[in-house]
Amino acid sequence: MSGSIIEGERSRAGSSDPADDLPSTATVDIVIPVYNEERALAGCVRVLDGFLSEQFPFDATITIVDNASTDGTLALAWALAENVERVRVRHLDRKGRGYALREAWGASTADVVVYMDVDLSTGLDALLPLVAPLVNGHSDLSIGSRLAPGSRTLRGPKREFVSRCYNAVIRLSHGARFTDAQCGFKAARTDVIRPLLARIRDGGWFFDTELLLLAEYNGLRVHEVPVDWVEDTDSRVDVLGTAWDDLRGLVRVARAKASGSARVGGLPRRPEPRAAHPDAVLGRQTGALSWQVLSFAAVGALSTVLNLVLYAAFRRWWPVLVANLVALVISTLANTEANRRFTFSARRLSRGRIHLQGFAVFGLYYGFTSAALLILHALAAAPSRALELSVLLASSIIGTGGRFLLLRGWVFRDTNGRETA
Repeated sequence: MSGSIIEGERSRAGSSDPADDLPSTATVDIVIPVYNEERALAGCVRVLDGFLSEQFPFDATITIVDNASTDGTLALAWALAENVERVRVRHLDRKGRGYALREAWGASTADVVVYMDVDLSTGLDALLPLVAPLVNGHSDLSIGSRLAPGSRTLRGPKREFVSRCYNAVIRLSHGARFTDAQCGFKAARTDVIRPLLARIRDGGWFFDTELLLLAEYNGLRVHEVPVDWVEDTDSRVDVLGTAWDDLRGLVRVARAKASGSARVGGLPRRPEPRAAHPDAVLGRQTGALSWQVLSFAAVGALSTVLNLVLYAAFRRWWPVLVANLVALVISTLANTEANRRFTFSARRLSRGRIHLQGFAVFGLYYGFTSAALLILHALAAAPSRALELSVLLASSIIGTGGRFLLLRGWVFRDTNGRETA
């Protein structure tokens, strides 16, 4: 991979624009990867440069990264750098958006690095909300979302369907909290992005998804900005082919998480949340325990009803232990997920680890309830269905109390041994 860069001075001397009166507290490098974009590039740079001069308060550069274009894109980029002060040019001998971002972001000296598509499909009024949380240190990465509440998009039904399905798969398979992985409008703090870049393997369209999954997995804060987005009808992206490659990437990242290789060193660690007033801590802890007991009881009651209904239905076809096992598996999955979301507010913990430990607790619970049923059948030759359900209900209530203690004290504790509440 080869690279060349054309430098230009960044100066606003003599400008009378009101934005110049705002304090410049950070530098921002906006990267635009291009491949055979001779027709769109000049217009994009003119619009973006005008916006930065008139409405953007930070000192910004525009870095055009040419991905081995075969038309006049590179020559045009050089010409733009000669005439527009804030424009830089970097050339790569290979295609791939991920390669372009890895090269440009890794070499940038700015405080914040940004990526946007050359077609400017995303409205530029979202640029400042994208960058501001990174400048003030509130967030580590920031992404535009076409699926977040408040966003407005214009695109064809096929692309809308594929995008929503793909992002749903990400949330279901990885427990991701971000809503839109592939919107071409992202930013990151430079000190955060460099360690992540060294770990990202994809150099194409899956780069964005891999970046976000690794960021969330390593405890970084990702900020979402709802955007206005208009589909570029001249887009040459193979949506279905790209989606298939992305699905394979999701499997690869899942394996990396399972093996521990997705852990990235050298990242800044955010302190644990704590109340500013010491009395509030005690009140919150007391309130949290009360809420946990009430919420767990409600979730437990619903899952117990679900378990009994399923057991009664399955008992029509299967023997006692099989019916109890299948009913408990289904109700335990629902119970653990409901407690993760509502009782213990543990969304930031690994969903896979929580459900794995939840099934360990389930094994103890299943053994206890099954033993109760076996003892019943040992004492009574042909117990009635009502008696079976009564014994199962009693053992479920006792087992539920044990489940609460194990969930609170083991499953839903963070890595420092504290309850997630």
